[in-house]
This record gives sequence, C-alpha cells and structure tokens, in this order.
Amino acid sequence: MISNAGSNVAVETTDVILVRSNPLDVVAIVQLSRATYSKMIQNLVWATGYNVVAIPLAAGAFYTWGVLLSPALGAVLMAASTVIVAINARLLKLKAKPYSQYDIN
Repeated sequence: MISNAGSNVAVETTDVILVRSNPLDVVAIVQLSRATYSKMIQNLVWATGYNVVAIPLAAGAFYTWGVLLSPALGAVLMAASTVIVAINARLLKLKAKPYSQYDIN
C-alpha cells in the first residue's frame, strides 16, 4: 500500500498521464486540446451570433419594419442552433489525429 501512495500522488498532481510508454502521446494530447479549444470558440461564436440575431427578432425589435419571428419558427431555429453546435462538436473526431500516427514501433 505504501508503494502505491507515491504513484497515487503523482497521478493526482500531474496534467498528463501516459498510459503507454510512448512520449509522443503528449504531442497527440496537446493537439487534441488545441482542437477542442478551437471547437469551443467556434461554438461560442456561433451561439453568440445566433442569439444576437434571433433574440431581437423574437422580441419584436424589428416589428416596425414588418419583421417578426413567430414563436414556432423561433423554436425551430433554437433547435437547429443546438443541432449545429452538436454537429460541430462531433466534427472534432475528424480533426483529431489517431494515436497510431505517432507510433514509432
């Protein structure tokens, strides 16, 4: 039990844990984290842009000019926005590189 205590402390305090003994896995993790951050920013920009446009439309801000968003259409657009954000997040799998690319064996 004492021999595991040191490794448990190391696991709890580290940022990256290598399961395999390939140090190039750190490169893959950094690339994955950058791709994840990029997707987060894309989703944030999309959601902000959608809300900047859709909320004033739904509130009737442009009713003077004859533009009004019906509640049903607002619900459809909100659902579409959620689906777009989810699909964009799933596209991260296409951008992330598989571990096998970094195998040197």
